[in-house]
Amino acid sequence: MGAPDRRYPTGTRPARPVGAAPMMRVRSASVPAPGRLENEDVVFRFGPLVGVLDGATVPEGFDTGCVHGPAWYVRHLAARIGLAVAARPAATLMSSLAAAILAVRADHGLGCDLDHPGTPSATVCLLREGGEQVDYLVLCDSPLVLDVGGQVSVVSDDRLEVAMAELRRTAAGLPGGEVDPVTRFRQAVMVQRERMNKTHGYWAAATDPDAAYHALTGTLPLRGPGALRRAALLSDGASCAVEQFGLFDWAGLLDVTAAEGPEGLIGRVRAAERDHPDRLRRRKRTDDASVVFCEFDPAD
Repeated sequence: MGAPDRRYPTGTRPARPVGAAPMMRVRSASVPAPGRLENEDVVFRFGPLVGVLDGATVPEGFDTGCVHGPAWYVRHLAARIGLAVAARPAATLMSSLAAAILAVRADHGLGCDLDHPGTPSATVCLLREGGEQVDYLVLCDSPLVLDVGGQVSVVSDDRLEVAMAELRRTAAGLPGGEVDPVTRFRQAVMVQRERMNKTHGYWAAATDPDAAYHALTGTLPLRGPGALRRAALLSDGASCAVEQFGLFDWAGLLDVTAAEGPEGLIGRVRAAERDHPDRLRRRKRTDDASVVFCEFDPAD
């Protein structure tokens, strides 16, 4: 993982030629869930590319067909994404992600069943600065928050949530007491696995490179009144500050992160997890949390 950029002290920022593209400043943080030794998220920067990956935690008692875990997968995928972008700088983020997924497939070796429905997988959130513009990619539930010309919006892939909401509605229609909570949970996990990387399900990075071509993508300018000013790439362990706890709206999330840094945002989530457990809607009481925060100097 590349070292996060820091603001330059007053008067020490390197000079740029007049008319040069905006400079991207990056701060990041990734913290494992309390009590967990291994972080299944990863944040990274490779030159103009930044990213957040969130590995899918394997529920206790479930097989994956693989000798590797989510932490191994996200580390390898991050490295492979960086190599793919470096090898073909003009390629789309979709094609770079597809190449990275294919490369990690080879990294697994012969001891893994790559067709197993529980094979390691991850969400992906990427942003690449390209001088006059930025490209972004969002796959599964790691949202991207954007401040474009002073208007804040979020790019969110809700297909996993839609699939799980449908499952919950189906379960709610079953006669009460027919299925015990443990069995319901196991059924939910199996259905979620069956729907991953399927047309009427949801898409995530795993072993099928075609998943990359189902990501949400876009391009934003870095000049003019509609220029990108700030961006936050989040795992759901950080986006829950808005989506679950309602600590602030998306604009407030950007403001808090700008003022307190990514660590400050994660600290607020941890406090909310302790103080308001009734607001948790996740299966886990706490989660790994990752933030990459980008700011762009206005063009000269």
